Amino acid sequence: MQLPFKKDRALSPYLSDPHRLADVIAAIQAMATYGYYKLTFEGWADRISADVSQAAKWQKVFLDHPEFFRLDSARERASLVWRRQFPKRYDTRAGREVSREDFDAMDAAQRERVSRVPLEASDIKMLVDTAVNLHSRALEHQKDKRWWIPLASAAGGLIGSIIGAVVRHLFS
Repeated sequence: MQLPFKKDRALSPYLSDPHRLADVIAAIQAMATYGYYKLTFEGWADRISADVSQAAKWQKVFLDHPEFFRLDSARERASLVWRRQFPKRYDTRAGREVSREDFDAMDAAQRERVSRVPLEASDIKMLVDTAVNLHSRALEHQKDKRWWIPLASAAGGLIGSIIGAVVRHLFS
């Protein structure tokens, strides 16, 4: 059964688009593993979907899911919340974490290539599982809001039967 995907603010962001869960998972995977933890919307659109023209779509995904993503203070670049918790000591060129002493010894040009450490596979799995669980809860909540439909159908059938019996009794 496919649920309708209405553009409704009261609707969970997971249900606002039929591809939203897949988009969130794709963003988590790309943002968790890419060398740099923070990029512009165009940068993430290129990394995730190989199409910079989809920057607005990805910006909406990031804005709609603060449980996973954050924007910088200028609101021009996005990052994965979990990665922001690590110190900036990952040398993207060397592909390894550097010590505090090595970081302090770097010049400005070398520090430009320093980012936050990518996440481990187990961390990524936990984030993806969380997204799937939140999506499932949103679907369950959607179903729970329609509890009255079977009851109304049964009541409609009962009322129809009563009216039919009354009409038959009056005209017989």
